[in-house]
Amino acid sequence: MAEAMVACRQVLDSAPENIDALYTLAVTQRMTRDIPAAIATLDQLIAVDPSYGRAWQERGHCLRDSGRREDAIAAYQRAVTHNGALVASWRMLSEMHGAAGRDGPADFARAQFTHLSQLPPELLSVASFIQEGRIFKAEQLCRAFLQSNGHHIEAMRLLAEIGMKFNAYDEAEFLLESCKVLEPENVSAHFDYVKVLRKRQKFEQALAEASELREKEPGNPEFEMLFANENLAVGNFDQAMLVYEALLGSMPNNPGINLTYGHALKTVGRQDDAISAYRRAYEARPDCGDAYWSLANLKTYRFTDDEIAQMQARESSPVTALDDRYHLCFALGKALEDRGDYDRSFEYYERGNRLKREELKYDPARLTKEMYLQRELVTSELFERYAGAGCPARDPIFIVGLPRAGSTLLEQILASHSQVEGTMELPNIFALAYRLDRQRLVGEEPEYPGNLGTLTPENLLQFGEEFIRDTRVYRKEGTPFFIDKMPNNFRHIGLIHMILPNAKIIDARRGAMGCCFSGFKQLFAEGQEFTYGLNEVGQYYKDYVDLMDHWDRVLPGKILRVRYEDVVVDLETQVRRLLDYCELPFEDACINFHQTERAVRTASSEQVRQPIFKSGVDQWENFSTHLDPLRTILGPQLAST
Repeated sequence: MAEAMVACRQVLDSAPENIDALYTLAVTQRMTRDIPAAIATLDQLIAVDPSYGRAWQERGHCLRDSGRREDAIAAYQRAVTHNGALVASWRMLSEMHGAAGRDGPADFARAQFTHLSQLPPELLSVASFIQEGRIFKAEQLCRAFLQSNGHHIEAMRLLAEIGMKFNAYDEAEFLLESCKVLEPENVSAHFDYVKVLRKRQKFEQALAEASELREKEPGNPEFEMLFANENLAVGNFDQAMLVYEALLGSMPNNPGINLTYGHALKTVGRQDDAISAYRRAYEARPDCGDAYWSLANLKTYRFTDDEIAQMQARESSPVTALDDRYHLCFALGKALEDRGDYDRSFEYYERGNRLKREELKYDPARLTKEMYLQRELVTSELFERYAGAGCPARDPIFIVGLPRAGSTLLEQILASHSQVEGTMELPNIFALAYRLDRQRLVGEEPEYPGNLGTLTPENLLQFGEEFIRDTRVYRKEGTPFFIDKMPNNFRHIGLIHMILPNAKIIDARRGAMGCCFSGFKQLFAEGQEFTYGLNEVGQYYKDYVDLMDHWDRVLPGKILRVRYEDVVVDLETQVRRLLDYCELPFEDACINFHQTERAVRTASSEQVRQPIFKSGVDQWENFSTHLDPLRTILGPQLAST
C-alpha cells in the first residue's frame, strides 16, 4: 500500500488532476485506515469529475467505515446515479436501507444487485464502460460477446444503448424490437424500446408501446411516468396531467415527478402551477439544478435572496453533480442579470457554458463543413433537373433560423390565424437527411447532400408524402396549414424544396450580437451544441448567413426573411407581410397573438404569451465589455447588424 501511495503521488506531482491516480490513492488511504485523507482525496477527485461513479462509491465506503450511515447511503445513491453498473454500491444500499427499515428502497436496490450479479462478467464491464463514457471499448467487448453467445437479450440491450450514443437509432430500434420478439415479457427491453422510438420521433408508436408496457405491470411508477410523457409528446395533455397528478398523490415529494409535471404545466400555460411544481422539486432535493433552471427559463420568474444564496452554495459545493452544477450556473446567470449585476451574471454564464462544452466535446468544424457541402453541391442546376417533382401539398410552413432569433414569436403570430396550426419543432426533415446520409463511421465522408442528384422523382414524391403523413399526428382536423419551426432546418432547405416544392419557408433573422448572446445564455434541453461558447456560436452564425445567402441565390424569392427587430418596431406591417407571403387573409388575432391559448414547448413559451416588448432587443449591450471574442469571430460587418 505504501508503495502504491508513493507511485500515485509521483503521478499527481506532474498531473494533479489525473483521475486514476486520485482514485487509486483514495482507495489505498481507506484501506490503510486513513479515512480523513481518503475523503480529502475524493473531494479533489469529485471536483475534477463530479460524475465519476466510482469516486462516489469509494466515498460511500469511507463514510460507512466512519459510522456515518445516512451520509454513506447518499454517496452510494450518487454512485449508482452516475454508474448504474456498480454492484458494490447496490449491495450496500440494499443492506443499509434494509437495516434502517426502508423496505421499498431496499427491495429496489436488492433487485438491481441481483440483476447485475447474474450478468456475465463481460457484460458487467460493458455496462460500466458505457456509464464511464468509454463507448468504443464497450462496443468492442459487447460485439465480441454477441458473436460468441448469439441472441443474448442483455447484450442486445447494451449494444442498443451504445448505438444510441452514436446516434445509430436504426440499429438500436432493430435490436430492441428483436428483444421484444424474443422475450415479450422482458419489461426492461420493452422500456428501452419505447425510449428509442421516442428518440426516433415515432411518437404515436411510442405511445402505443408505452400503453402496452403499462398493462404488463399496472401501477409501476416508472411505467406510469413513461406513459404520461408519451401522451404529452403527442399532445394528449389532459391524459398526461391525470397520470402526473395520480403519481404525485402517492409520491408528493418526488423531485423528478414534480419537475416533469412542471414542464407539462408550463407547456399548457399554467405558469403559477408550474412554479409551484418546480419549487417542490428543489425543496425535495436542494441541489436539483434543473428545477432552478426551469424557474429561470420561464424568463418572467424572479428569484428571492434566499433562493440565490441556496443556488450559490450548491453550485460551489464539491459534491454537486456536473449536470446540476451547470444548470445552477445558467440559473444564477439569469437571476443576477435580472438584478443588473452583469459582471457576476456573465461569470456564471461563462462557467455554465464551459462545463457544458466540456461535457459535449463539440466540434464546430463538422457543422461548418456540412454547410459548405450544401453550398457546393445543392445548386440551381439540381433544382432545374427536378422541377415539377416532389409532393405538391401546400400544408407546411417552415420557420427556420437560429434559436432565440424570434421563431417562436413568428410561430405564435401565424398559429393565431384560423387556418394555421402551430405544432412544435418537428424532427422529420432531420430524420430524412440522416437516412439519406446512411450510417457511416466517424471520419468517413458524408453521402448527403451529394447523393440528392441520384434520387428519382418517385423518391421525392414518396419523401414528401411521408412528411405530410408522419406529421399528421401533431395536427387538428380541418386546419389546412401547419408550422414546423425546427430552426436548424435552414441547413436542409434544398431538401425541403425538392420534396415539398410548394411549402412556405420563413427565415427568422435577428441581429448577430443579440442572437448569439441570447443563445449563449440559454441552456437547451438537447441539441444546439454550437451555443456553448462565444467563438462557437459566432462561427455558426457566420455559416448560417453564408448558407442563407446561397439559398437566396439558387432559390430566388422562395424564402421570406423577417427580422426580429422589425417585428418589435412595427408589428402590424410585419404581420401583413407574413400573411401575404403565406397567401392568408388578414385576421386581427395575429396582431393579438399573446391572447391565443395553445401549447408552446420552447424556451420562449412565456414571452409569447405577452404583448411585444422592446426591452429584450438590445439586452446583450449590458454585457458588451465581455463580448470581444464574439465580435472578433463575427467580423465588423456582422457584429454591427
